[in-house]
Amino acid sequence: MKKLVVLFNLKAETDMQEYENWAKTVDIPTAGGLPSIDNFEVVKSLSLFGSDATPPYQYIEILSINDLDQLGNDVSSDEMQKVAAQFQAFADNPMFILTENI
Repeated sequence: MKKLVVLFNLKAETDMQEYENWAKTVDIPTAGGLPSIDNFEVVKSLSLFGSDATPPYQYIEILSINDLDQLGNDVSSDEMQKVAAQFQAFADNPMFILTENI
């Protein structure tokens, strides 16, 4: 199974509570409900395990993809384009990494 891992920090002007509320009420239900997605979670970084250092990314999204071709169709919908634009307003230069199990 392929997974899309998104690493990102919030833009300096973004209110963390506003982003987290949006993620819970808009992003997770919308993207998680796409036919191509089996599971979608957003996690918040707390620390680097065994260290006092700050994690390099504040948030990580993990999307389990059941059909990569369908995902292309799903994200081109008007609704997902709106959600993507809202995400881009919150996130500062997110990194989208496509992965698969080994």
